[in-house]
Amino acid sequence: MPRIFIVDDEAPARARLTTLLSDIAAECPHELVGEASQAQQALDRIAETAPDIVLLDVQMPGMTGIEMAAHLARNQTPVPAIIFVTAYDEYALQAFEVHALDYLLKPVRAARLAEAIRRVHALKQGAGAQEKLMADATAPLQAMRRNFSVQERGRLLLVPVSEVLYLKAEAKYVTLRTREREYLLEGALSALEQEFSMQFIRVHRNALVARHAIAGVERGQLLVDMENDGHNDGDRAQESWQVILHGISDRLPISRRQWPAVKALVR
Repeated sequence: MPRIFIVDDEAPARARLTTLLSDIAAECPHELVGEASQAQQALDRIAETAPDIVLLDVQMPGMTGIEMAAHLARNQTPVPAIIFVTAYDEYALQAFEVHALDYLLKPVRAARLAEAIRRVHALKQGAGAQEKLMADATAPLQAMRRNFSVQERGRLLLVPVSEVLYLKAEAKYVTLRTREREYLLEGALSALEQEFSMQFIRVHRNALVARHAIAGVERGQLLVDMENDGHNDGDRAQESWQVILHGISDRLPISRRQWPAVKALVR
């Protein structure tokens, strides 16, 4: 019996789907495990309830259903099957790029909903590699991300890309800094640079800075690793330029290699 979760920002639409699910319960047994009106609430509840199928609206405030499906495929285990339920047919191609298994247009008919649930549940039951297929299918949508996915204390937090001031490599993690606080993000800085090249500029081998966050530059001290330079004298200070950021006191050093690009940006 499939476990189903509903995500739609409009209460009447959620109520309509709940009624339809009740109407088809005899011919299409299922368990409705919850509903949500926006993305962060939905991600939290889906992590708690582990549904087999998510009935997901496409157009929602803050995050589209397309992007939310991509976040689920990258971060939720097991990955739920996605059935998009929307009033707009122009998103169908994007929906199937994130490996949605069906796409229903509102107003949804009971028979069509039952058919979709039965078919999707059968596919999910029979596809041992379903999670990998769904995760792999999100790769073309990476550049469309408007939020970073951050795992913290058992929750998946969404941090808007527009609020991030800089990304700094720290051992196996990347520190993601907003005006309010820091987050730890798994992944390689080089991959993030490629994905967000329009929003961020590299200022040092271990740091990317949001273009909109740069308030200016000033002279400062940069510690140079002498061992990596072919010497064994430890670190020494070298005069360098630093990035000044809007809203926070942090200063990030600019390497000589990256200085021309940063200088051109602040002229």
